[in-house]
Amino acid sequence: MMVDNDRPIGDGLHEQITNALVGIQTRYLGHGPASAATFQHDNVVVTLMQDVLSKAEKILAENGSRADVRKARELYRQEMEGDFRAAVERLTGRNVTAFLGASQLDQDVSAEIFILNGVA
Repeated sequence: MMVDNDRPIGDGLHEQITNALVGIQTRYLGHGPASAATFQHDNVVVTLMQDVLSKAEKILAENGSRADVRKARELYRQEMEGDFRAAVERLTGRNVTAFLGASQLDQDVSAEIFILNGVA
C-alpha cells in the first residue's frame, strides 16, 4: 500500500524495513538471520531477527565465551547503526531520535528498536 508521497505504509513499509535491515546485516556480517519481521506502534519501530548468530558465535557461546559474543554483537550493532538509522529514516520519512538493540543468545534472537520523531 502506498500514500500520496509514494512512501509505503503498513505491511509494505514493514517488509521494506525488514529487507533493508537484513540486507545491511548481511553486508556487514556475511550472513543474515533465518527470519525477520518488523512491527510498528505509533513512533516505535521494532525489527526482530531470529537465528542471527554465526556458527563460530554459537560455538564460542556454548564453550563459555558468552560475554565475548555479546560484546562482539554490540560492536557489530554500533558499526551498523548509521546504516540502520538511514534506512529507517529513508523508508519512513521520519527522523530516528533513538536506536536501541539487543541480542539474546539462548534463543538466538535480536531486536533492533527505533524511536521516530513525531506521530505518523
